[in-house]
Amino acid sequence: MPDHRPIERIAADLRRVRRTRAGFEPGASAAKKIGARQAYDALLVQACAALEVEHRLLSLPEGLDREIERLRVEDRLRDLGLSV
Repeated sequence: MPDHRPIERIAADLRRVRRTRAGFEPGASAAKKIGARQAYDALLVQACAALEVEHRLLSLPEGLDREIERLRVEDRLRDLGLSV
């Protein structure tokens, strides 16, 4: 029995949170933006665990390097067939 949620659920949540992040109005609070970003990262980490993808999302501080790692992880997950 896997120790993670079904990958289809993780992928659906990733898409939902990604849409939320993209849809913030310019005046949205920083707390909402940070919360959505943290939720998105947590889902990426879950997807990586489910598909055995190495990542550095938990070890990089917020900033450009972490954003680049997000993009790299998204690309790798897409390469494995996950729709993010």
